[in-house]
Amino acid sequence: MSEIDTGPYERVAEEALQKARQAGADAADVVVAGGESVEVSVRDGALEHLERSDGLSMGLRVFCGKRQAVVSLGDPLHADLAEAAERAVAMARVAPEDPHAALAPEEMLARDLPDLDIDDGFAVSENRLEELALSCEAAALAVDGVSKSSGAGASASRRVVVLAASNGFLGSYSRTSYGVYASVIAGTGADMQRDWDYDSRCHFQDLENPQQIGRQAGERAVRRLHPRKPDSLSGAPVIFEARVAASLAGHLAAAINGQNIARGGSFLKDRMGARILAEGVSVIDDPFMTRGLASKPFDGEGLKPERLAVVDDGVLAHWLLDLATARQLSMKSNGHASRSVGGPPSPASTNFYIAAGRETPDALIKNVRQGLLVTELIGMGVNIVTGDYSRGASGFWIENGEITHPVSEATIAGNLAEMFLHLTPANDLQFRDARNAPTCLVEGMTIAGR
Repeated sequence: MSEIDTGPYERVAEEALQKARQAGADAADVVVAGGESVEVSVRDGALEHLERSDGLSMGLRVFCGKRQAVVSLGDPLHADLAEAAERAVAMARVAPEDPHAALAPEEMLARDLPDLDIDDGFAVSENRLEELALSCEAAALAVDGVSKSSGAGASASRRVVVLAASNGFLGSYSRTSYGVYASVIAGTGADMQRDWDYDSRCHFQDLENPQQIGRQAGERAVRRLHPRKPDSLSGAPVIFEARVAASLAGHLAAAINGQNIARGGSFLKDRMGARILAEGVSVIDDPFMTRGLASKPFDGEGLKPERLAVVDDGVLAHWLLDLATARQLSMKSNGHASRSVGGPPSPASTNFYIAAGRETPDALIKNVRQGLLVTELIGMGVNIVTGDYSRGASGFWIENGEITHPVSEATIAGNLAEMFLHLTPANDLQFRDARNAPTCLVEGMTIAGR
């Protein structure tokens, strides 16, 4: 990948602002986003799919008083910016008023943008990605008991973001990301099980060895052979393996999203300052994590994001806020606006994670008399408004502190409010996604089986 020169993107953003003012807008902001990506997939030792994509798009938001509108453009370097600005202003003038819509005041804008080391500038060819994918698949197929490949792959991408606004903000950053995965099937006939493993990083050199990823995918699939449907059990301990526990972090991020809070659409809407996790458990959102997959030096409105202990020692301490939801809630934005080219900003998490605990995953298992270790979740039966939780699950049965046999066709259910209060994190936190968690024990769930 070649080095990205953001100068042309910054110039087109500033020109779009000028055209918006000429068209009669009281204020405006522009986001330009684009980049390039390469994805390679292989199956049975041969290249199956190769895709290279690149592109650039722009979103122009204009304000006419308290009315706003957004227009998006593909290929903004060659678009008619004057026509786009006139169309946006015409749309804004007939849009409903939004009392919370406005740009940030100048004193809130991000200055002295930090270097987060999120772009390694590394040139990775399609051939190199194919080598990684083939190596990963071969290692998975070499595991005794693995019968066939479901495919393996590798990817590389770089994304650039430029934000300019009539309040004087102009900033840009770029981020690289790389990934490797393998998915395989173990067993034959009616007794076949699939599993997978992966890794993703900002820097190519940080990727886990693809052969190790492949071996882990194969071993996981073999471990799942000969599963049983579990007995139903109420008030049971359920251990979420780290990669599925990350979904719990995602549910919490949604529940404290300022947009959901402002609309009354969260089971945590009245819980600010209350204990929602066990004592000693914290949840962090860190936009400044070095080499973080969701790190950024400024948010979608040009504000400097804040590193937040959203849950501090078990107590809910922060919502995730952009300017509009902060005004709606009579609060101050903490710089968590996310912006796409197709719409106005909205709150979002960055590097969001449940902090690691003290015990190992093995220690958590040793303390379970009878329960379930979940390694895969199925379906999306989660209601953020009420907190009701019900999902299909597979994994391993725990009896007297020991893993006894694989389990499939189970359903686990509870309520997120109670689940979070009875959650114990292990010490195996790793950062492979924008939302992460260690292995987590949750007491008092219902397991439905036979």
